[in-house]
Amino acid sequence: MDALSNLKKAKGSTKQRKRIGRGEGSGHGGTATKGMNGQNSRAGAKYRAWFEGGQMPLQRRVPKRGFKNIFKVVYQTVNLNRLQELADNKKIEDGIINASVLLANGVISKKSVPFKILGSGELKTKLNIEAHGFSASAKEKIESVGGTIKEIKV
Repeated sequence: MDALSNLKKAKGSTKQRKRIGRGEGSGHGGTATKGMNGQNSRAGAKYRAWFEGGQMPLQRRVPKRGFKNIFKVVYQTVNLNRLQELADNKKIEDGIINASVLLANGVISKKSVPFKILGSGELKTKLNIEAHGFSASAKEKIESVGGTIKEIKV
């Protein structure tokens, strides 16, 4: 009769826990499966990250190189052909291009990061552009079609 009091686990479904350090007769006495003596056989044994057993660590053996300029300004770049696309698709009002217009059209990713206009491509439309930087070729092309340039401080 199958009653709840007679239920047993299926044969081979569970394993006995390994009881270490319980005498030689257990088969796991002596070193308790920890190998020979030493730091790692002790309780609470830890090494620092990158510790090499007293040898000079790699990050101290290798010389320092390079320099990271914390004042470097990284610009997002916008080419003139992209601005011409916006003008052709009538996404620019009154021919004025600034950070909020470019952000709304997905040309730049963040308004807080400065952007620079580069001279790749043709510009046929007269545009008034406000940006943090302009390449020499971009300035020349914008002014040749009658557009104006306003440089914003970074």
